[in-house]
Amino acid sequence: MDLMIKGKVAVVAGAGRGLGKAVAEALAGEGTHLAICSRSEEQIGKTAASIKKQYKIEVLSIACDVTSPAEIRRFKKQVMDRFGACHILFTNAGGPPSGKLEDFDAEDFKRAIDLNLMSAIQLVYAFIPFMKNQKWGRVIASASSNVRQVLPQFPLSNVSRIGIVAFIKTLAREVAPLNITANVLAPGLFMTEPTKRYLQNQAKIGRISYQDALEKMRLTIPRHAIGVPGDYGALAAFLASEHASYITGETILIDGGQYSSVI
Repeated sequence: MDLMIKGKVAVVAGAGRGLGKAVAEALAGEGTHLAICSRSEEQIGKTAASIKKQYKIEVLSIACDVTSPAEIRRFKKQVMDRFGACHILFTNAGGPPSGKLEDFDAEDFKRAIDLNLMSAIQLVYAFIPFMKNQKWGRVIASASSNVRQVLPQFPLSNVSRIGIVAFIKTLAREVAPLNITANVLAPGLFMTEPTKRYLQNQAKIGRISYQDALEKMRLTIPRHAIGVPGDYGALAAFLASEHASYITGETILIDGGQYSSVI
């Protein structure tokens, strides 16, 4: 299926590795030009070089801490200087630490909110004016399945990600007449570096092998498989397409059937 986004400009945050990288690769496969960022200049440079080599497209890679408004403003300027447009925006940032509520204090929650919620808000405020001017745009915000069901051991993530849904839902209603959609992608368990670290920690706590911890996690998912980042990227690319023009204000789970509520 032709997603009809060839030649459009996509801004992808947190694209150095994991799900953000998968989204960048999926959009590159559809022929979009890319502006990608992550905190690590070395990592984002490697990702850009790999994508350029494989897909033969133009890629701007920038080291940017998305918790910093000043760095987001600098990133926006560099994108506009290079491309002069932004059609697709994917907001994304790493997850905060795991643990029990008693392990954290109010300042930890503030930092988590800056990381997950405020970074998404600031990225939208930076790039949505260009979408409004061109009367076309796609905003896709990465969150987590914990926006539907809180996860044990992840209080910082539980609190900091739910606001993304409220913000994107509000945005979607305001910009819908301008042919701009805004949606949230809520992934469950995917085989990324944070998942691997979590499995290592669970193996240590349970005094079991990494493989046993992996198998235990796998069996909690009805699909009996941990997600592949490429599947997440493919869904994001579809939401960025012309075919998804009537999907907006939605929170879409991609979790192998793990969330079981009917609401």
